[in-house]
Amino acid sequence: MASSKTRQRKLARAKIERQMARRAARVRRRRQTWAAGVVGLVVVLGIAGTVWALGGFSSPKKTEDTAGACLWAPAAPDPSASSNLKDVGTPPKSGEPHSGTETMTINLGSGSGSGTVVGSIDVAKAPCTAASFTYLAGRHFFDKTTCHRLTTATTYLLQCGDPTGTGQGGPTYTFANENVPAAPGPSTGPSDDPSAPPTDATVIYPRGTLAMASPTTDANGSQFYIVYKDSPLPPNYTIFGTVTQGQGLDLIDKIAAAGAVDNQGKPTGDGKPKNPVTIASLTVTKAGAAPGGTPSASGAASPSPSASPSAKS
Repeated sequence: MASSKTRQRKLARAKIERQMARRAARVRRRRQTWAAGVVGLVVVLGIAGTVWALGGFSSPKKTEDTAGACLWAPAAPDPSASSNLKDVGTPPKSGEPHSGTETMTINLGSGSGSGTVVGSIDVAKAPCTAASFTYLAGRHFFDKTTCHRLTTATTYLLQCGDPTGTGQGGPTYTFANENVPAAPGPSTGPSDDPSAPPTDATVIYPRGTLAMASPTTDANGSQFYIVYKDSPLPPNYTIFGTVTQGQGLDLIDKIAAAGAVDNQGKPTGDGKPKNPVTIASLTVTKAGAAPGGTPSASGAASPSPSASPSAKS
């Protein structure tokens, strides 16, 4: 009987010990789970702190929009070695406006009379051209320079902007074309190859057009021309604005009426103005008005011009 009671006590004690062991195990698991949670929280907070310190939670900084930035390329391998180039530095590499209009005011003196030519520069369509003119005008680059070229046959242009007066000059930088007119479509004649471009690939640059004169594509400098009568030209020249009737075109008409001469003083359809033309001053100011009025050149079926407004005289 005693052994039976002893056995029962042992079994009861063993049961209690098992219960206590299970209870202790549960406590240990809870402690381990809690400790793991604390460690995980510390790790997460540490990572978050590092990310915050590195700016990971701050608003993304706006990067500078360089999609429309102007590129000012050297006009020659060694611009300083060319006597035709005038070094006044280069315009800023960014920050140029891309909307609105600016007013170009050209004070001309000529044997045909003096007066003011006022043009509107379309900044939205030719922002780099506008930035270049603003920069150069601010440094009086055009002041006391001559308009070295006049065409009076097939094309009708007064070309200006060369500080040397030779047709070879300009600043020490160049920039790419902007707002060139669309080229004529391929010929569709019954006996023509539809994929071939027309042989007389010209477009009409309307009277009053202000455009850049450059010897090759994307080589604009300071030379520009004023169209005083609709002219067929290759679609290679940046149109940057207009001169309106009553704001100087009448003066250009008088200069053209006097004619052009060659280096021997003989009449020609493409030479220098018979009555020398000088830019007393050229300024560019902000107009604040919405852009408008820039002429859009249209296709022309007339013969190729005898001369194009390149930077050469």
